[in-house]
Order: sequence, then structure tokens, then C-alpha cells
Amino acid sequence: MIQLKNIDELRLMKQSAQLVSRTLGMLAKEIKPGVTTLHLDKLAHEFIKDHGAQPAFLGYGGFPYSLCISPNEQVVHGFPSKEEIKEGDILSVDCGVILNGFVGDHAYTFEIGEVKPETKKLLKVAKESLYKGIEQCVRGKRIGDISHAIQTHCEKEGYGVVRELVGHGVGRQMHEDPQVPNYGRQGSGKVIKDGLTIAIEPMINLGTEKVKFHNDGWTVTTLDNQPSAHFEHDVAVINGKPVLLSTFQYIYDALGIVTDEEKAFQLDF
Repeated sequence: MIQLKNIDELRLMKQSAQLVSRTLGMLAKEIKPGVTTLHLDKLAHEFIKDHGAQPAFLGYGGFPYSLCISPNEQVVHGFPSKEEIKEGDILSVDCGVILNGFVGDHAYTFEIGEVKPETKKLLKVAKESLYKGIEQCVRGKRIGDISHAIQTHCEKEGYGVVRELVGHGVGRQMHEDPQVPNYGRQGSGKVIKDGLTIAIEPMINLGTEKVKFHNDGWTVTTLDNQPSAHFEHDVAVINGKPVLLSTFQYIYDALGIVTDEEKAFQLDF
């Protein structure tokens, strides 16, 4: 059952999502060659706790860390480790917090120094597809409209759209109804209503859409070991339109990136 949220609940959810955003912004300054992903996990854990929240991932289904960190061919759910980040890597950092009884959950794929042009383009198109999906998150449309927009934008560039992993509703629980696939038919799925809160998260591969699930029970990699990109926002429907609860602006401020990509989805409430 989809749990629609009232405006007071949405305000609390925005606080949770924004704390994730601030955590990712803090990490953006620390992500560089020679740094271990285990160090990033420690920084995030301390930052979240210092701001009166709990890491949502830690202990979830037995997951042993506060961040999912997935470099290069890892799609999602990667374990932080003692391995150092290298020039030319890409790094998906997925973070969740629990604050005021609500979950914030979103992700960004970082470039480490100069990455290959084909990888840079993959990240660009994957992030574009996130906003293509958000544009469809309008009262009266259906979840399949979001899915179809993401799929068509990525597949026209020849990229693989992961089938086995999907976006999801978010609220008091990290995973609520409805599921939000990154592929699908227009006009299919649940009807979008005011108060809907979902995490839209394209997982897009440079090569095949097929993935491999590893024996640790968490790590997922591309079957052909080509890079994968992952971007995620928390989105609410307010007055019939999509509104971002999360933001990449803290990341952009840290990295000196100027963009107005979020402008159409911002609302003070």
C-alpha cells in the first residue's frame, strides 16, 4: 500500500533528505586519489551522528556499513574497503539517514580526476535520465511514465538499463510501495497522487544491462565489467508537481560546478 504524506510529514522528510545531501557534499571534498572508501564511510557515519540522526543503511538487512560505495563496474551496494581510490575511477556513493522518524536516501556518482570520455558521457546521460524521470512525476500520470522516460533516454545512447534493481517509495521505511523501475511502458503502473514520495534512481551501464550478484549477498557488478552510473533523488508530489526533497547543490558547491538542473523542481514549503 502506498503511504501518501501530508505537508507536515513532507517537511520532516525534506530535513532527512537534506541531511543526506549535506553528507554527500561533505564527502565531495574528501573524495580524491589515495583515499580509502572505508575512510569515507567513517566520515559519513560521524557526520550523520553529529547531526542527530542514524545511518539508515547500517544494520539494514545485515548491511555492515553506513554507506554503499560502488566504484567503476560495481552497480550498487558495494562495501567500503581499505582499497584506495584511483585517478580515473568513478564512485557511486549512496547514503541514507533516519531523522525525525523519516528516511532520506539518495546517491551520486563522482568522477575521480580525469575519467575516460565514454565514461564521462555515461554519467552525463544517466543523470539527465534522472531528471527526465522526475519530470514525469506529476499527479495523474503513472509510475510507468517515469520508468519509460528513463529507459528511452538511456537506451537511445546504447546504454544498458538495469532490470533487477529499481527505485522505490520512501518514508518512515527505506523501501515502501511503489517500486519504481527504470524501464517500462507509458501509462502503466500505479497512478501518481499528491503526497507520493519516491526515490528515483537510474542505474545505467556502459555496456550490457545484465548484472552479477556476488556471494557477499550485497555487491552487484555489471556482467561485462564495464562501468555503471547511479544517481538518486528523493521526490515528493506537491500540488500536482514533482518537488525535490534532496539536492546535489552541496556537492556542486564543493566541486565548483554551476548548474540550474534542479531549478524546475524546487519549492519552499
